[in-house]
Amino acid sequence: MHGRHLCAPAAVTCEASDLQRTSDFQAALLGMAGHDLRQPLQIIQSAYQWLGSRVAHSSDKARLERGERAIARLTEQLDRLLSALHLYEHTRHLQLSAVALAPLIWRIAGENANEAQEKGVDIRAPATPAKVLSNPVLLEGILRNLLRNAVKYTEPGGRILIGCRRFGEEVRIDVNDTGVGIAPEYLPQIFDAFQRLDTTHADGLGIGLFVVRRAVELLGHRVEVRSQVGRGSRFSIFARAAG
Repeated sequence: MHGRHLCAPAAVTCEASDLQRTSDFQAALLGMAGHDLRQPLQIIQSAYQWLGSRVAHSSDKARLERGERAIARLTEQLDRLLSALHLYEHTRHLQLSAVALAPLIWRIAGENANEAQEKGVDIRAPATPAKVLSNPVLLEGILRNLLRNAVKYTEPGGRILIGCRRFGEEVRIDVNDTGVGIAPEYLPQIFDAFQRLDTTHADGLGIGLFVVRRAVELLGHRVEVRSQVGRGSRFSIFARAAG
């Protein structure tokens, strides 16, 4: 995937301006709806947990657990949607600067540590002095989406490694996992909107990798995927080294 130039046309037509205003309005509505949905979801989740502590029959517990899983899926979808909108806000005034990778990687690793530990998945993020020319918000969003997917599609006992290495003028940032992998026939479509990594996981909006692709293009970076079914995947972001 090749990066796109960030230069805008010299002249902007009224039609383009109208489209931008419409897009901004739709994004604002979605953002408001997303934030408004958080509280009722949290209340419903608390109610399910309260009921679960008082139900004795296994059949009733199983019913409640299905409900809790559905709420967890809704919460994940909402988080992904709000993450996409947050990234959208930062694409309109894009600025590149030197971004130190170590603090960024450790932060997103820490965010996912509890979920990974509950699954029995080990996340490792070695120290690195590397810096890249990027946008810290967009780059963090890219790696956060990749790590979430890695945790989601890595089975208990698996491992995830987030690291980087320099190749000439570029730094390659890798998210390696020992997960389920991606079948070759799905690889060409995984960055399209509403596509999921595999057909066995039916939950989720399928927008995570679409957001990754869009952000990578805007930053002028490149993304590469290598995967083998049953052996895991490696998602790599290539960015220009800073210093």
